[in-house]
Amino acid sequence: MLIHRIDGEVSLRMFNESDAEEFYNLTISSKDYLREWLGWLDYIESIEDTTQNIKTRLKAFAENGGYPKSFAIIYKGDIAGTIGFNTLNKNDKMGDIGYWLGKDFQGNGIMTRAFMSIIDYGFNELGLNRIEISVATDNKKSRALPERFGFKVEAELRQAEWLYDHYVDHVIYGLLAEEIEKIHV
Repeated sequence: MLIHRIDGEVSLRMFNESDAEEFYNLTISSKDYLREWLGWLDYIESIEDTTQNIKTRLKAFAENGGYPKSFAIIYKGDIAGTIGFNTLNKNDKMGDIGYWLGKDFQGNGIMTRAFMSIIDYGFNELGLNRIEISVATDNKKSRALPERFGFKVEAELRQAEWLYDHYVDHVIYGLLAEEIEKIHV
């Protein structure tokens, strides 16, 4: 799955090094918006930082037996954000999803479509039994996705992440392969 067309507007595809400038510009233009919940943004200072990030993603592709872990979300030809598995545990058949969408792409149903596709990819292509998502407790937009797709709240972690100048609590969501048939979005 190097390119997966979801519909006429949205697709997921592997990143390549030629995406560095566009992905960097998206990150920087959305930085103030994203900074509320993403703690790594201050480490992105140049296109080269983004190039290194993409190289790491490509290395993970090779290490994962030719299956990508993460994707560019493409909306009408432009990179709108990213979604994928932060980690994959092949022994336990478990992965945890991370995602973000640029501020100018919000409100178009893009992430809902990408999220549904990545869940399908995880269970049907990667053969996962379990998918997890860890979200800051107060991040209502990010929490809405797993809740809409039938993920169960499994834990709440106090002070799970240092976010610039304070700790935030996290909610851990989980979905099992056997539960996927019950989802109707």
